[in-house]
Amino acid sequence: MTMIEPILLTAARVCTFQGERSLTNASGFFFEREDRLYLVTSRHVMIASSTRHYPDRLEIELHVDPNNLADSIGFSIPLYRDGINLWRQGCDGAGDIDVAVIEIDRTALPQGTVYRAFSPRHLPGHQDQVEVGSSLLVVGFPLGFHDTLHHMPVVRQAVVASSFGLRFQGEGFFLTDARTHRGTSGAPVVMRVPDPNGTLGDLPWSLLGVHSARIDVGTRDGRVDEALGLNCAWYADFLMTLTGSPS
Repeated sequence: MTMIEPILLTAARVCTFQGERSLTNASGFFFEREDRLYLVTSRHVMIASSTRHYPDRLEIELHVDPNNLADSIGFSIPLYRDGINLWRQGCDGAGDIDVAVIEIDRTALPQGTVYRAFSPRHLPGHQDQVEVGSSLLVVGFPLGFHDTLHHMPVVRQAVVASSFGLRFQGEGFFLTDARTHRGTSGAPVVMRVPDPNGTLGDLPWSLLGVHSARIDVGTRDGRVDEALGLNCAWYADFLMTLTGSPS
């Protein structure tokens, strides 16, 4: 296979549809736990009553030939069965958490599908130090932009902009300082980590968060004040709750 950095194969371009009508573009990524594979994205990609966004399926782009990264296929994922939503979302004492997962049936994937998936071992532990100003990457599809020949995402540089581990203003996210755009929602926020024993395989990255949205200040004067350039990233350890065995 052409040499490609595995981190780029963790992300998938997400398109939402209502029937055959295309709605929006977003980002997502693969997460596996034991023998189950999930697509992770922002909850507002699945449903958002505030914008009357009610898709009934997603479509992601998959690489299907390890020797030809230009070869891809659209893979449709229904969001409902018999009127019941198939994705999982959650909330805490502060309200809804803008992260959602939907399970992917591995047996339905095209033969030869090429991807990489994060797993629980990529989540940061209590002993891991993530300092303010630490360098991060956001791997996604801003405004749907990507390498349309090889169907690859792009990365944006970011830094940790609030105390990691603290819930910013009581919410389940931390802040990043990065230039982001619509379409980045659902992208993984990762930090390169040393892995001398190779326990992380070919993904020596810590999955810190799921990018959700840009943050602005209601009192900002658009004529004289630039946008803050800050974003919220929901803590990725919430994936352990969403991918747990259904009660």
